[in-house]
Amino acid sequence: MFTLRNGCVFPWLVLALFATAAAQTPGAPEKRIAVTVDAARTAAPISPYMYGQFIEHIGDLVNRSIWAEMIDDRKFYYTVDSKSEAPPASRGRRPNPWRPIGPDNGVSMDSEHAYTGKHSPLITLDGAAPSGIAQAGIVLRNGRAYTGRVVLAGDAGANVTVSLVWGSGPNDRQAIPIRGLRSDYAKFPLKFTAGAETDGGRIEIAGTGKGAFHVGAVSLMRADNIRGFRPDTILLLREQRSGVWRFPGGNFLSAHEWRDAIGDIDKRPPRWDPVWNALQPNDVGTDEFLFMTELLGVDPYINASAGFGDAHSAADLVEYVNGSIDTSMGKLRAANGHPEPYGVKWWGIGNEMWGDFQFGYMALKQYVFKHNLFGEAMRKVDPSVFLTATGRAAGSMDQIGSDNDFTGGLLTHCLPYIDAVSEHYYAYEGGQNRSAPVELPLIDAVYRAANLVRAKVEAYDEYYRRIPGLKTKRVPMAIDEWAYSRLPVNMKQTLGNALVFHEMFRHTDMIVMAAHTMGTSSIDFNANEATLNATGLLFKLYRDHMGTLPVGVGGNSPPPPHNAGASGRLPKVHAGSPTYPLDVSAALSADGKLLTIAIVNPTESAQDLDLTIQGAQLRGTGRMWRLTGPNLTAMTSLVRKEVQVTEAPVNVMPRTLRVAPISIEMYEFEKAP
Repeated sequence: MFTLRNGCVFPWLVLALFATAAAQTPGAPEKRIAVTVDAARTAAPISPYMYGQFIEHIGDLVNRSIWAEMIDDRKFYYTVDSKSEAPPASRGRRPNPWRPIGPDNGVSMDSEHAYTGKHSPLITLDGAAPSGIAQAGIVLRNGRAYTGRVVLAGDAGANVTVSLVWGSGPNDRQAIPIRGLRSDYAKFPLKFTAGAETDGGRIEIAGTGKGAFHVGAVSLMRADNIRGFRPDTILLLREQRSGVWRFPGGNFLSAHEWRDAIGDIDKRPPRWDPVWNALQPNDVGTDEFLFMTELLGVDPYINASAGFGDAHSAADLVEYVNGSIDTSMGKLRAANGHPEPYGVKWWGIGNEMWGDFQFGYMALKQYVFKHNLFGEAMRKVDPSVFLTATGRAAGSMDQIGSDNDFTGGLLTHCLPYIDAVSEHYYAYEGGQNRSAPVELPLIDAVYRAANLVRAKVEAYDEYYRRIPGLKTKRVPMAIDEWAYSRLPVNMKQTLGNALVFHEMFRHTDMIVMAAHTMGTSSIDFNANEATLNATGLLFKLYRDHMGTLPVGVGGNSPPPPHNAGASGRLPKVHAGSPTYPLDVSAALSADGKLLTIAIVNPTESAQDLDLTIQGAQLRGTGRMWRLTGPNLTAMTSLVRKEVQVTEAPVNVMPRTLRVAPISIEMYEFEKAP
């Protein structure tokens, strides 16, 4: 029986939410699990940044998920002919190539009069037979409006038409004649309405008459785009209120030149990204990302390249973003359409510079000098910036202080230019070795990622003990890349992600932010539609309903020793609350009026949990949200709706909770006046 402090007693009421059977189900622990939530014992607040996201240009990940552009190679990096193979696949999708209309010799690549990049197509005309270029494979929806532009230059005798085609018939197209062609490149607006639904639409740029014309760039987007961004995916991502988004990398950052991605979007040169072996149009750069964070209602977190980049370039980037209009970079930003400084606080120096896979990699003893050069130059431009260092905590205590201990080396030699250390981890289903996966019991598998959080916490505890400078300047970590990977976005992965949340909530004094990889992994989308998936449902559930002030959680069932087959860095103390196999986290709302209790059941059996509340008087009623699916492989996508969040009232304060199998349950109770 559960007794509130005011003396009122509430008998156990049999509800659909709580099971009537007292016997333990198969797979349950031998003793009943008991939890004590102490609302009077609080910790540092859970920052909104804990729900942050990370994204980088990996192939067309950004260009097709949040960006609305429908044309591939729209600035003509590749040669246009009928013989070349299509461009290499990017993130599983092979980009659509440009092909000639008419004979191949009617199209040549002109490097002397290129609009941007190394060359532009030159189409030579020969009377009434159309000559030009076309791109197929464009996904169109019946009745939807599309807008765009084409950059052309040509002779007065060239009659150029741009057409959107949705079928094989002569009327299955809309043609826009181009007027006023001249020898200098000029932009011409396009506006179409698709007359049918097809995944094989086509855009054609063709001419008749005499002379020739150049095509400098082409763009086509849904007409409802928001300054180039997809409204459907942006709306879903905004609903999650992620707190912060980190960009532009990631490994991509190490070979990226930020100046290639500012200014006139059509004049930005297309570049080959050697990191991910893919073409980048440079359409989504600094200004676009910062506008995106405005759309999402989050704070931006920018990384400066410490790979091929240098301290001077990093300082220029800070000045471009935060400098006044009186500075040289501030003037450039104003000329590009944003007179006011952006005022970005969070800045990262490099990305995973400990890895020899990074372009510009160097040994730790050299890199610490490079970090300090960056920090000094960036702070000289804006002393208020919050700087993160690209660390990697030691994998074991005996590695601390070694040549591979990037976190320890940076904290020892670069402390004046570090406000937090960037830590990354990826917990892989089956372990690191793809060819020899390690199969673990469900509970051990889904705790993989949470245990990596705990391992980093233990390493930082050791840094605080060993490094003298940390006695007076306690530097926290920013886990600005993390994921439970090599799984589809299913119920099993969702359980693992929820356990990560709980482990981070237990260490809010040490973890100031997190950024999940990738920001768009919370949505399922195709060329025209999008929906939240199981990851998105989880992030939204916690962001909407989890409290912000963690409170004490005790129990009678501590986690067991590690499974010997578990892969990755194992902490000395297993992750989780002392309510094994359940994991419980609890927090008060910012105003202290609500108490939330979140419970993860990573087993395939219902589990009973005896509940005791201390340190607060609660009302006897509340609400409960449950996120679950019919099995571990359940998913939610554009075609499957198996993982769902359901809500129900709690009509009486329970003394025992029966937690559904493979579920995340969240209970909210109001404190009594």
